[in-house]
Amino acid sequence: MNCLYLTLFLVFRRVRFACGAALRWSVFLLVLLGFFGLEGVWAGDFQSTVEQAAAIIRRFKDLPEDGIPEAVFRDAKGLAVLQVVKAGFLFSGRGGEGLVVARTAQGWSGPSAIVLGGIGYGFQVGVQVTEFVFVLNTPEAVKAFAQKTNFTLGGDISASAGPVGRTAEGGVMPLAAIYTYSRSQGIFGGLSVEGAVVAAAPKTNEAYYGRPVTPAQILYGDVPPPPGARVLLDALEAPYRQPSS
Repeated sequence: MNCLYLTLFLVFRRVRFACGAALRWSVFLLVLLGFFGLEGVWAGDFQSTVEQAAAIIRRFKDLPEDGIPEAVFRDAKGLAVLQVVKAGFLFSGRGGEGLVVARTAQGWSGPSAIVLGGIGYGFQVGVQVTEFVFVLNTPEAVKAFAQKTNFTLGGDISASAGPVGRTAEGGVMPLAAIYTYSRSQGIFGGLSVEGAVVAAAPKTNEAYYGRPVTPAQILYGDVPPPPGARVLLDALEAPYRQPSS
């Protein structure tokens, strides 16, 4: 529920300065009801998030022509995987939960829990559920997830839509610290430009690892992955599906 509270706070703060009291509370209640109605998207313990992230990784690897190019995945310093719900009418809120992993000298790290929140406004209406994979192209991108309490994508660190298909070549300097990839379900009319705020979820990490641990300890390999993370590590280490000849 951390993502819900973060998103509601951001929506309410923006609307507070843009609208009168009646419209302000209407928007606040609309987003509140929308997110509670879709709470099942991220409900459950962190193990279910880990298993969901593994499924998302497998789906992206099974789409060689439209998904993350194998060369981009191979060169990645880390990955963040989230499922995000966006809902609104004129104003919108976006919230979701997920995890981030990083490459270490011993292989992939364990997962560190994260939440995402954002707001937007303009001509938009509807509900959309989106699976996101963020490819962390640089050590600085991993550092942002490891050492910052929260940061803004596209503001504190550069982010852009990543290349797709088999045209991306390995060894080419990435155009942004983070490449974003997404698969969407639902209907959302119109577009909004908004910076998404990513924040660590320390209480979730503590519950999953059985003791207080920091994102840096997890992502730099100082904490071994729990047994339940094996399903995610297997998905990360699995080969790409090769096209049929």
